[in-house]
Amino acid sequence: MVALALLASGCVSTRGESAGPGAAPSPAGARPPARVCAAPVPGPAAAPAGAVTVDPAVVGELAARTAASPPGTTFWLRPGTHTLGPDRFAQVVPKPGNRYLGAPGAVLDGRRTNQYAFGGGARDVTIRHLTVQGFAAPHDEGVVNHDSADGWVVEHAVIQRNSGAGLMAGARQRVRASCLRENGQYGINAYKAGDSIRALVIEGNEITGNNTGDWERRRPGCGCTGGIKFWAVNGADIRGNWIHHNRGSGLWADTNNNDFRIEGNVLEANDGAALIYEISYNAVIRNNTIRRNNWVDGRRHADLGDTFPYATVYLSESGGEPRIKARTDTLDVSRNLLEDNWSGITLWENADRFCNSPANTSSGDCTLLVPEVKRCARPGIATAPLLADCRWRTQRVEIHHNRFVRDPAVLACAAHCDRMAVLANYGTYPPWSPYRGTRVAESITLKQHNRWYDNVYLGSWAFVVQDQSRVLDFARWRAAPYRQDAGSTLDPRAGG
Repeated sequence: MVALALLASGCVSTRGESAGPGAAPSPAGARPPARVCAAPVPGPAAAPAGAVTVDPAVVGELAARTAASPPGTTFWLRPGTHTLGPDRFAQVVPKPGNRYLGAPGAVLDGRRTNQYAFGGGARDVTIRHLTVQGFAAPHDEGVVNHDSADGWVVEHAVIQRNSGAGLMAGARQRVRASCLRENGQYGINAYKAGDSIRALVIEGNEITGNNTGDWERRRPGCGCTGGIKFWAVNGADIRGNWIHHNRGSGLWADTNNNDFRIEGNVLEANDGAALIYEISYNAVIRNNTIRRNNWVDGRRHADLGDTFPYATVYLSESGGEPRIKARTDTLDVSRNLLEDNWSGITLWENADRFCNSPANTSSGDCTLLVPEVKRCARPGIATAPLLADCRWRTQRVEIHHNRFVRDPAVLACAAHCDRMAVLANYGTYPPWSPYRGTRVAESITLKQHNRWYDNVYLGSWAFVVQDQSRVLDFARWRAAPYRQDAGSTLDPRAGG
């Protein structure tokens, strides 16, 4: 996997000239960022009728009262710092339908001793108005909903300064109006064994400062960081969130995700890409404000002389696939404002990465079209349908009605920070691969229905096609054989 700070106020910049006919407007419906962490909504000041009251002065009382109460019980945590027992595995194990409500100032603190706050397989648990902090979950594990149970609702919560992931996800999970900040690996890790996460909603949250452990540098190429990381999620709505100042990427969907809608978010000042959509399918990415991302990772690669177009929106072996059920059959990127990021959008396909290839970093997985890895082998892989279906393909991507702004006074760079790209590498491996040579590079560039159109570019921009060596100006990008950005405009003098 290719792994890919400054806080700007407000939501949408109005710099540059207004859009003309057919040009891209600023994002429709964009709104100020969800500033949840600065002012979390307080919980009830008194216990609701019928609730079990939990006293912070009694160590372990929350876990004990949960164990002693029937399913569907509501617990009200008094103001103060609540703690669990001294064992590192001490945790709250909810029963189905339990509700946990924090009073103003209620905190559950792991004291860097306990690994998990809430675990177990109970469904339909609700956590509201509670701060959860100081837990020491191991790498790739999480603190709240540790076991990725289904149907949980997390609202108006603050999950902060824990190791591992602040929150795990299960099917039908709702995460709303919560602050997930300064956790050691992820804000949210949407992973569940068996790839059974469906219908996930993440709405109106602030997700900031995560990956304090700097895991991509501790384990180069691990692909194990982000504000949120998604694995094999089928159906997700990520809307109205403020995702900023995370070390690494903001959002990263990795391996057989499908049917995502990423709408109305503000993604800014993340060290790496604002968004990575990798070996996944069918998504709508629209009406987002995306600014000042990838400054750290992009510059680091450029300073090393790396000419790969590391982008702010990185679509890697991902695209639309009509045979896989979703709310769209394309990968649609539209009506977004991308402002003062390190480069723009890169469409990439690794010629050597396919199901059953040793070069596939998700080596145990096959595409959603071919569930058995062993089928992607000679001789069958060399002919239809496996020739196409054993690959995750960057196809049916439509990039339109976006506004790309680059102001050199905001982001100064010597090279490689001003690019759009559609490309692949020269296929070489393994020796039996039917994708060697320029076959994949030519397909992604000319044959897989990837289109830019009706966009507005302000400032200087360059366009990379087929491989890293082919860098075009706007006129050549629009001319045959590429014919990209019909109806688009570019003003190199604007943007400042």
